[in-house]
Amino acid sequence: MVVPAVRLGLTGGIGSGKSTVAQLLVARGAVLIDADAIARRLTQADGLAIPALVSTFGPDCLAADGTMDREKMRRRVYDDPTAKQRLEAIIHPLVNLETQKQVASAAAQGARCVVFDVPLLVESQVWRQKVHRVLVVDCTPEVQIQRVMARNQLPRAVIEKIIASQAPRTQRLGAADWVIFNEQFSLGQLADEVDQLACLFGL
Repeated sequence: MVVPAVRLGLTGGIGSGKSTVAQLLVARGAVLIDADAIARRLTQADGLAIPALVSTFGPDCLAADGTMDREKMRRRVYDDPTAKQRLEAIIHPLVNLETQKQVASAAAQGARCVVFDVPLLVESQVWRQKVHRVLVVDCTPEVQIQRVMARNQLPRAVIEKIIASQAPRTQRLGAADWVIFNEQFSLGQLADEVDQLACLFGL
């Protein structure tokens, strides 16, 4: 398999603007591998993860439409650390398999840059070994909270729990080769920042 020229790990806390940066890179020619999107497909009604989820957590882990009930599972994971381990043991190997397929496809197409959008990039040595460089999209926790409250109408306490469950900001920054501090940028200013980095990736 031909390895793409650049494998870029992209990460950032909830509300940081990571997904926007990912789409800006795609618009400049990068191929995006979105770990969350893969996980969502795996947990749809006909997803490959559903039988193992039901076997492990029971049928009440599913919503009425047969998909994994993400909110119920989120609460269960917050309340029971072993539930998180069991969930990851089901989802992560399947995500890894699909990722390998998408990397091979990107390489066959001659992609110059493959962007791995991975929320758990910093926490996972497995993911870190898959990428050449790491780009962190960063902002202060209060900005994260305000953005997610406006976007998802979640209570502050819930968002604070989500932030606390993710890698500490200092850990993400410590793992970064590049940082975009997306605190007060307009979309145009954020695009300018991405443009500067895209040049380094041959985009």
